[in-house]
Amino acid sequence: MALTHARTAEPAPPGFPDWSHTARQAAEAVPDQAIDAFCRALNHVSAAQLYLTDNPRLARPLRPTDVKETPCGHWGVCPPVNYMLAHLGPLTARRPAGCEVLILHGAGHAGPSALAHAYLNGTLRLTGDGPGWSMPELRALIAGFPHPERFGGEITPLIPGVRHTGGQLGPALAVAQGMVLDAPHRLVVPLVGDGELETGATAAAWLARRALHGSGDHGAVLPVVLANGMKMGGPSLLAGMSEDEVRGYFIGLGYEPLIHDGADLPGFRRLLAEAFSRLRPLGTTGRQPVLVLTMPKGHTGPQQVAGRQIAGTPAVHKTPLKDPRRDEAEFEALEAWLASYRPVELFTTQGRPTDLVRQALPGPAREPETTRPSASLDSQHSRPWPDASAVIRERATNKAFRLFSPDELASNRLQLSTGGSLPPWAVEILNEEICHGWLQGYTETGRDALLATYEAFAPVNTSLLIQHLKHRRLRYLTGQGGLPSVNYLITSLGWHNIYTHQNPGLVSSMLESEDGFVHVYTPADATRAAAVLALMLAGRDRVNFLITDKHPGPSFPPAPFRDELTDGAAVWPHLSHRGLPDLVLASAGDVPARELSTAATLLRRSHPEVKVRYLHINDLSVLGPAPRWPYALTNQTFSRLFGTDTPVLMAVPTRPGTVRALLAARGETSRFHVVGYQEPSRPTTPEGLLEHCGLSAAALSARAALMIKEHCG
Repeated sequence: MALTHARTAEPAPPGFPDWSHTARQAAEAVPDQAIDAFCRALNHVSAAQLYLTDNPRLARPLRPTDVKETPCGHWGVCPPVNYMLAHLGPLTARRPAGCEVLILHGAGHAGPSALAHAYLNGTLRLTGDGPGWSMPELRALIAGFPHPERFGGEITPLIPGVRHTGGQLGPALAVAQGMVLDAPHRLVVPLVGDGELETGATAAAWLARRALHGSGDHGAVLPVVLANGMKMGGPSLLAGMSEDEVRGYFIGLGYEPLIHDGADLPGFRRLLAEAFSRLRPLGTTGRQPVLVLTMPKGHTGPQQVAGRQIAGTPAVHKTPLKDPRRDEAEFEALEAWLASYRPVELFTTQGRPTDLVRQALPGPAREPETTRPSASLDSQHSRPWPDASAVIRERATNKAFRLFSPDELASNRLQLSTGGSLPPWAVEILNEEICHGWLQGYTETGRDALLATYEAFAPVNTSLLIQHLKHRRLRYLTGQGGLPSVNYLITSLGWHNIYTHQNPGLVSSMLESEDGFVHVYTPADATRAAAVLALMLAGRDRVNFLITDKHPGPSFPPAPFRDELTDGAAVWPHLSHRGLPDLVLASAGDVPARELSTAATLLRRSHPEVKVRYLHINDLSVLGPAPRWPYALTNQTFSRLFGTDTPVLMAVPTRPGTVRALLAARGETSRFHVVGYQEPSRPTTPEGLLEHCGLSAAALSARAALMIKEHCG
């Protein structure tokens, strides 16, 4: 049922799109019958993908041979998703001039729905470059599902129009918020499952919008909760709440809940128009609308088969009918199920949507147009190097930039304004996942962003980043490259922190992903870190992690830095002997550079006869082999730097095993001794941690001397 009481909508701010006019236009231009036909078409194509090999519009009686040997895929969430897509289509088609509407799939299990929507929208191509609407295309879509080599059965950017990989469970609402920041022309509608409401990322995102008050001019987010009652294995927590409790829950969060079960199509259209009239920019005070659609999971599917209950049980999550090709009762149920959509009214003999369906279609989505400043090595070397704070402030002056942080900007010693106050382009909220969701949404829509965080807390986002790497990889395969890079500034390192704040695990996981988009930057000092940060913010199609200590440290001669940037590693002449070395010393990161450079000086004094080559690694990812790592050191450059049989002592700020794995992939398993973070058994001092890890200057010098003795016999 619909919400019975409604507030008087407050006036929209000047310049904010008139979304209520959009709703009125759609109501006048598109009859209810067209919305219903569009919804039936989506449901039919979704179900047909799970079950059929032929006869896509049921132009003749269904035969067992039309049914797949092994039905597979997910049905349950498709009907409520399709219901929303059908109602949003006419609104999207009539959006205000210069505006855009983006729909975000929160859960990945609506893959058949996303494919059906792409087909009906005319953007899907399966059989070549011909028309998107044709009977060969429709047959290929249905018979080929789940298209394991082309699309897969889940929500991925391989499906046209998809901007968020649904398997990344939880952050859809935060990603939607990130998409509308600094974009007043944009409306994003995240479809959030009631199971997804149980995740920490979604739970925090409702409250997170309060952190955006006064942070600029933004677009609008219209969250839609698909309260279908079921998770994968049973009832959701939301399903155990009464309507009054659901209403009270969202009102307490600062929203205006509009609740409907989808049974009354004209009533739902009126409710959706009401929601559009209440849209306000993200970050403004006052209640925002949230739609709660209580349509049951698997709605319009079979209720019972041969006395077995299907509706309202976990059976609707995937394929409700397991073997209709051979089971007579299930075959009859499938035939009645598909026939209930009356597909001959929805598709012509050529596989085109009928005129009635086409009245409700949204039309192809538009890619946003963005302009971004660019930087190059030459431009960075033509001016003095600023510190990281100056780089961030300068990038912010060029607009289309956001800095997100979990309440740690001051702690990380980032000075963003002369008065010490937080500028509007910087937002803090004590939640790593929300910061990542905002970052992801902002960059996905073509703008630069940076997430600054403590090293120890960054690993909270490991799963989100792994999923987003998958999303970016697939997006790139479709030719949709050119997105701004995902940038993490990781500081407050464990080398200077307390026991509970010691965990370099995020970059270890990122390197273990062996994803060529990943770069882990480990500059030697603050000026190098600032220059690396400037290049990160100007780059595209990368996922960058900059590891730099917030505490002051030594500065090193700048001459080798250009090679450190271009190659990822370079020799430091001021610490190296001429000719072939007896030992190679290699540092990565500022704390290791401080300790290992001191060790090199100690070694010169204690072993003046030993020839040393010292080099610094600015990007750990270059140590891996090509082509797995596209920016890897060439074999020739690797040999020039590290030699071919010379022992190497390498000091890194990460766990050493990750770096050893990169070297082992090159076949280097014996002559490299890698020293890095090792978990202490109890709290210790920064000096004690260095000693525990063998990373103090004294320990490194002693280890170097031992390696020389072992190598020279």
